[in-house]
Amino acid sequence: GLAMAVLVTILVIRHAPVAQYAVGSIPLPRNATNAALDPQGRLGYVVHSGGVISVVDLPTAKVVDTIEDVGGGALALALTPDGRTGYLSHYASGQVTVVDMVARKVATTIEVGATQWDLKLTPDGRGGYLGHRGSGTLSVLDTAHNAVVTVLRTSDDPIDSPVGIAVSPSGEFVYVANRGVGTVTVLETVHNTIVRTIAVQVGPNAVAVSPDGLLAYVTNEGSNTVSVIDTASYEVTATIGVGSAPITVAFTDDGRALVVNRGSTTVSVIDVATGALRRTVPLDGDL
Repeated sequence: GLAMAVLVTILVIRHAPVAQYAVGSIPLPRNATNAALDPQGRLGYVVHSGGVISVVDLPTAKVVDTIEDVGGGALALALTPDGRTGYLSHYASGQVTVVDMVARKVATTIEVGATQWDLKLTPDGRGGYLGHRGSGTLSVLDTAHNAVVTVLRTSDDPIDSPVGIAVSPSGEFVYVANRGVGTVTVLETVHNTIVRTIAVQVGPNAVAVSPDGLLAYVTNEGSNTVSVIDTASYEVTATIGVGSAPITVAFTDDGRALVVNRGSTTVSVIDVATGALRRTVPLDGDL
């Protein structure tokens, strides 16, 4: 899943022309499950399953504060575009926690009725998409009212886990990785209807959409591959071999995709224009 080791390596991807760099490994006191960056890119928020968020000053790689009592089984944190509010999923409860990131405390909770996994917001921050572990369903959230709008089934398997979610840069489409059946469900956000289901490989775990919106990359943890989806045709146009047990992927502004491989503790660097694997480096290596 999304779990990471207690020693967390944070990679900072700056917008051009500022160079990308690794700030190093930061020892943390509790089990870390996920991380998020604020929109300005100065602060990182590391989520701990025990119900705490560490606030990290990225230029100095120092933990400068903690947000306490955000709920046990804390997992995926999504921030609004202004960085003032965070929405936090939990793998062991039926609530999403809404966090005031300025005051650094819990603002409220949203009852969602089932254990959760990944959570992503639309680029305007008005909507959210929440995968439910072990139920094959996806909740659509209204952040203005902190309420569930509707619940959609993304998998034919009633106990599937939609573990990875990505929203296109335009906010028009949502891509959901259904781990159990090896598919990606595509959802349009205007009417929140499913437009396509795409077969990938074994154990799809994470999805990311390229900055131009033309490609979606899917990490297949059970196949040690990345499936490349053409978002216009909904076709898998390439399959790229990476490291062992790839669990997450992110695009950079300079045309690369970074794939974190949990099994081999490496990062695969892919040239997006050619689909070629440039190199594979250890997590503490120079990207």
